Amino acid sequence: MSYFEIFILAIALSIDACIVSFTCALKFRQAHFKNSLSLSSCTGFFQALMPILGYYLTNIIKTYIEPYSKYIVFIIFTYLGIKFILESNEDKNGKSCTINTKALFLIGIATSIDAFSAGISLSLFGNKILKPAILIGFTTFIISALGYFAGLKLKKLPSKFLEILGGTLLILLGIKALF
Repeated sequence: MSYFEIFILAIALSIDACIVSFTCALKFRQAHFKNSLSLSSCTGFFQALMPILGYYLTNIIKTYIEPYSKYIVFIIFTYLGIKFILESNEDKNGKSCTINTKALFLIGIATSIDAFSAGISLSLFGNKILKPAILIGFTTFIISALGYFAGLKLKKLPSKFLEILGGTLLILLGIKALF
């Protein structure tokens, strides 16, 4: 694969991270820079790590993980989406305004399972992995941050509606993974 093709792949892989960051921006009331940096760094890191794992574990793990990957993504995104929808009815006073480590880890894994498969593909195409992984991670970092700040622009709408919309987007992203 050429670097242009890998860049297009990186954009495609980063769409899930962009949507998740967009959704989180709708939810959080403060600490926007910290949340954006946390989400973008986490998704970028996992998007860079997973192709490397896929590349080196192509023959070992492919047969075990690949049949279940869409279900893993579905469960994680549906869980996060339902959590966002349920929390839209909670009183926000006194709540933490930053995303926690567990949620970051789940988001990182869920948004990067496709990147694992991309690493397998890169291995099968005979590409080296380090530069493509860095390009994928950096592209995801940027697109995730852009998604977060795009979500901030829509915060003028009623927050309960936006949190339900964000949760619904996550559930739809999970459903999309099944097909």
